[in-house]
Amino acid sequence: MSGKITFISVLLILTFIAERPKVFVIGDSISIHYGPYLAQYLGADFQYARKGDNGEALQNLDVPVGANGGDSRMVLDYLKELLKDNQFKSDYILLNCGLHDIKTKPETNEKQVEIKEFRSNLASIFRLINEADIKPIFITTTSVVDSIHNNKMPHFFRYQEDVAAYNQVAKDLCAKLQIPLIDLNTFTQNLGGPEIYSDHVHFKEEIRALQAAFITGRLRSYVQDH
Repeated sequence: MSGKITFISVLLILTFIAERPKVFVIGDSISIHYGPYLAQYLGADFQYARKGDNGEALQNLDVPVGANGGDSRMVLDYLKELLKDNQFKSDYILLNCGLHDIKTKPETNEKQVEIKEFRSNLASIFRLINEADIKPIFITTTSVVDSIHNNKMPHFFRYQEDVAAYNQVAKDLCAKLQIPLIDLNTFTQNLGGPEIYSDHVHFKEEIRALQAAFITGRLRSYVQDH
């Protein structure tokens, strides 16, 4: 009798796991930092996975390799390969790009990815995900403090006005295409000023946990409504 109960229990657990929505995360180093908290908070309700590596991304968070999705051009190229894999399955893709796009050469003021290409790349990203019958959800890029960032990073600058402009492009495109958007930028801005940063662009541990909790709440709300 106990053997039958054990078998039924295992079967119920496996059925529950299979029915949980699958969420796959593609994002920059900000997402790497809040990622462990997000995985923890989503654990009971979702199957969580992300673009990963063996720790390469953490060696230098400003160089997008491995788990660090990088700019919109890199995300698009990654998705083109990922979605060719018939073994890849997900219900939702939580994605972010923008922080690397706005990297600016001090000598020329040239952006790593200009805003027109950013919009085009984002439109292609959304199209690819939709064609794979996966629901994309975009997360806005978090802010920078110009004076802090650009004093610490002389090789490339970032500007808050570019964060705002690129986020607006993403918001407008999401509204047009009816893509859900999680405004992590506005949420994070409301948590405080320069004191919330751990370096030129990343956040302290307690802020990362709050960011993950916010994303979790928004995702749960969206899934329940749809």
